[in-house]
Amino acid sequence: MAAVALPVITWEGFYIHQAHAAVEIIPNSQTTNSFANAQVLYTLRGHNGTVKSLAFSPDSRILVSGGADNEGVIRLWNPANGKKLGDINKAHKAAVESLVISPDGQTLASCSDDNTINLWNLKSLKFSRSFVGHTSNVLSLAVSPDSKVLISGALDGIRLWDLLQQRPLGTLVSFDNVIYTLAISPDGQTLASGDNKGVIKLWNLSTGKLISEFVAHSNSVSAVIFTPDGETLVSASRDRTVKLWNISTGALVRTLTGHNNWVNAIAINPDGRTLASAGKDGIKLWDLTTGELINTLNGHTDWVSAIAFSPNGKILASGGFDRQIKIWGTPQKRN
Repeated sequence: MAAVALPVITWEGFYIHQAHAAVEIIPNSQTTNSFANAQVLYTLRGHNGTVKSLAFSPDSRILVSGGADNEGVIRLWNPANGKKLGDINKAHKAAVESLVISPDGQTLASCSDDNTINLWNLKSLKFSRSFVGHTSNVLSLAVSPDSKVLISGALDGIRLWDLLQQRPLGTLVSFDNVIYTLAISPDGQTLASGDNKGVIKLWNLSTGKLISEFVAHSNSVSAVIFTPDGETLVSASRDRTVKLWNISTGALVRTLTGHNNWVNAIAINPDGRTLASAGKDGIKLWDLTTGELINTLNGHTDWVSAIAFSPNGKILASGGFDRQIKIWGTPQKRN
């Protein structure tokens, strides 16, 4: 009987190397603040629908935003002055659900309800290639600290892609629950995924094996993110809570309550001190160490759907159902 070569993905154990430089957080007293006195610095208008996703370039000089309502557009902004830098008008055929920029600043990756992932050269804004493999809406993207691996979460599971050779690496899991959100630990070794049943799973990226899973929330997990030191995972949910988990023990460290509806998005300042969470009732800022509510930012006229801190820690960007993007920060004192 002839041997038939079946298209079975064998895990390559590609070992994402720890990117030490990306993990070292050096707080600069001049650039970090708690955003206790933050206010709107700029309002950016240009999307015709909900702003679904936001991402900063590693040097904090470019903010990219993805639109919904079949707009399929990606817009680029200068967050320092609120000016638009450019557009990728037909980036996708449907809503741009997630955007990530590789830590080396070379590649912008976008995913969409049109089932595809597209790669763009961030310098030229030219399209480089499309990753096709998911059979349903791709909702979340994460990129490894060494900029080599892109991971996508969708309604049909989790897939991995080689960013350098621009090819598929393998499927981590198929048709597991609906994967809403992904995050990679700062050392590039662990992937966290959150799904529609409130379950969080931790995966070993070197082996592709499941490390642990636990019911974290009583409703869908809308966002997960690691603290800069990699010791804590923060999760947000439609159950109106934000939770902090100890990665080593899996223990619940703290539950933050205060939102009156779904928590759509979370972001952590690179200094590791401030957490932002967003939903129908604006943006709440928390002290990550104490769990204390520092401030609530109200500027959007509808649900806040996406938030991101700049890598330099100076500003916070938010996008909403009101089609607007707000740039928040503390106005610089002029001598």
